Amino acid sequence: MSSMPSVPAVSSRPPRRVSAEEFDARMKGIKSVEDAHAFIREMMGSTLQTVLEAELTDHLGYDKHDNEGDGSGNSRNGYSEKTVETSLGKTVLAVPRDREGMFEPRIIPKHGRKTTNELEDKIIAMYAQGMTTRDIHAHMQDIYGVDVSATMVSTITDKLEPQIREWRERPLETMYPIVYLDGIRFKVRDNGKMMNKCAYSVLALNIEGKKEVLGLWVAQSEGAKFWMEVLNELKNRGVEDILICCVDGLTGFNEAIEAVFPQTNIQRCIVHLIRSSLKFIPHKLKDKFCHDLKQIYTAPTEEAGLQALMDMKEAWKDHPAALQAWEQFWPDLSTFFIFSQPVRRIIYTTNAVESLHRQLRKITKTTSTFPHDEDLIKLLYLGVWNISKRWTAPITRWSEILAQLTIQFPNRINFS
Repeated sequence: MSSMPSVPAVSSRPPRRVSAEEFDARMKGIKSVEDAHAFIREMMGSTLQTVLEAELTDHLGYDKHDNEGDGSGNSRNGYSEKTVETSLGKTVLAVPRDREGMFEPRIIPKHGRKTTNELEDKIIAMYAQGMTTRDIHAHMQDIYGVDVSATMVSTITDKLEPQIREWRERPLETMYPIVYLDGIRFKVRDNGKMMNKCAYSVLALNIEGKKEVLGLWVAQSEGAKFWMEVLNELKNRGVEDILICCVDGLTGFNEAIEAVFPQTNIQRCIVHLIRSSLKFIPHKLKDKFCHDLKQIYTAPTEEAGLQALMDMKEAWKDHPAALQAWEQFWPDLSTFFIFSQPVRRIIYTTNAVESLHRQLRKITKTTSTFPHDEDLIKLLYLGVWNISKRWTAPITRWSEILAQLTIQFPNRINFS
């Protein structure tokens, strides 16, 4: 005779909850990694418990002990003990029940033994959107009735560190047709001092014409040694060749890329150079200057572009400083002359990576100062992760662009 199936234990006692104040107080008593893991698991269980209670309240349509429940036909009916797997390990929960047996928790499926990680995902998603811990606390309190302190937000997002490390160390493709490099400045504490640091990102167009961020780095200063380390890291992760690298004149980059990827063509950002030149031109003459300058970078050939530069030097000889950089960096400006308009459009400016940085700036604007480099990297990673979900299609006219690159750089593009 088969044995009867076990019946979950039922209790009429509500589960104990831990307040945000107790959470912060007990965090101070953690002495080891094991203590931290055990306590965080307990806190996750407490939070899940609160969510379950909120879901049942939503299901019934009235709060616990509310007179609105009188004569409603359904009511709370104790708890069923259930052991579930969370991302932090096993946790024992008291799943609330209703008298009609119709309540089905969303965060923990009725017959499941694993959480949907809905709560953590929501907190991480809100953090990735640039919401402050105060905003997250208010939102979670309003939706779920959960007290989410700054410590809890940090604890949950800190779980991303292995994922971030894996992303930053992941193998890369052997060749990238076009790579953009740029930086964005933030205030970060370093050894107790406030410092201006720059977060640098490498944005690439892969063989499919899709955008891909290859990595993120934070440094106080740049130079040939810094860029050598970045480029060697890319090489160690599998990059063997870059066809064109677009930069905005960052210090030391030319020397570094020539040492690590000697075949790579460097295209200096013309838009940045235009902005720099306009600093030396009186406001009333800027429109005329920009009109003349356009004859240089829209010339059909490099020879025609260089001749336009010489003509402009003569016409604007009263403002020699405005065109000095154009002569000095001409070898890094002229790469795009060998291509037609579709290719020129994507390599004459670093706007692609600047657009990424504008979106990251929106996400980070609520944080005036980052306590550590790691906290900055964490939020930037979440921003990139969120933004890159939209990069599902190749850029416009990519097949035409790739065809030209294949001809211009024979035997360097591998389609296998």
